[in-house]
Amino acid sequence: MIESNHNPNPSPLDSSSRDDEDLIMDQNLRPASLDEYVGQDSVKENLRIVMGAAKKRGEVLEHLLFYGPPGLGKTTLAFIAAREMGVNIKITSGPAIERAGDLASLLTNLSQGDVLFVDEIHRLNKVVEEVLYPAMEDYALDIILGKGPGARSIRMDLPKFTLIGATTRIGLISSPLRDRFGATYRLEYYTAEDLQKIIMRSAKILNIKIEKVAAMELAKRSRFTPRIANRLLRRVRDFAQVNNRDTINSEVVDQALQLLEIDKLGLDKNDRRILETLAVKFSGNPVGLSTLAAATGEEEDTITDVHEPFLIRLGMVTRTPKGRQATEAAYRHLEITPPNAAGQQKML
Repeated sequence: MIESNHNPNPSPLDSSSRDDEDLIMDQNLRPASLDEYVGQDSVKENLRIVMGAAKKRGEVLEHLLFYGPPGLGKTTLAFIAAREMGVNIKITSGPAIERAGDLASLLTNLSQGDVLFVDEIHRLNKVVEEVLYPAMEDYALDIILGKGPGARSIRMDLPKFTLIGATTRIGLISSPLRDRFGATYRLEYYTAEDLQKIIMRSAKILNIKIEKVAAMELAKRSRFTPRIANRLLRRVRDFAQVNNRDTINSEVVDQALQLLEIDKLGLDKNDRRILETLAVKFSGNPVGLSTLAAATGEEEDTITDVHEPFLIRLGMVTRTPKGRQATEAAYRHLEITPPNAAGQQKML
């Protein structure tokens, strides 16, 4: 059971959105083993140990929780874990499990050792979550038969399984649920060098000729995120094919991304609109999230989940107790004189 809540018109730089082409691309480009998986070295080494130990003991892999920004490979690692353990994987998401019965149906259809992957696990409702506790700890389901005074509870044994959860907001997962995972791993943003390797690998699978320098240029504009890197590779491929270019070089990358309005640092027009609003409209003063959303025409969640993390990572936006502020780096990127500097020039 897979639920997709994607935006029908996603920004190419929105790593949280996934269209049908993304889903197909994920299947085609997804690494089949930890050896093929680029980046996240610490997570990979820990997974090797956990999976190797489980195999030697002849036990089921313990429950795992992956967290971090969208598009970094949490789903891919779940598939790899299932493949390397030699078991099947079933996929669902927190919002798709609406009732306890939905969860019971999923769990009772698992075989010994199977992996149940729950994306956006922080969005499970409380009733479902409480049913999950005994399933994770004791591999059992507590089922209530009947209603009122005559109701009785029976316990149904389940095959031993592995729950792998993925979330972008670990803080929203309750402590009782979080504590039931045997291991928790944070996925970090990728380096440009790792993204270059991913782009070169993806280009080979897609039968695209791309120069290493061009792959690095694309990597630098991919917001440290493999999903965005692969998405931009597809868009550049389209541009190259339409313009009869057999090989993607730096010039092709630059021309294609100019059409997409993605600049040298990987900012799109919406990122720049947010920066310009903070720097110019509010003259660098702190701005509350709701005010910023109204001024830019963006949803608050889009600002906090899509744009703000990248802008903060680049050092262009800072959060203060009074609100968001543009930094000197933002003024330099926009080629705008900061208000304080302008005031000093006038005094001089």
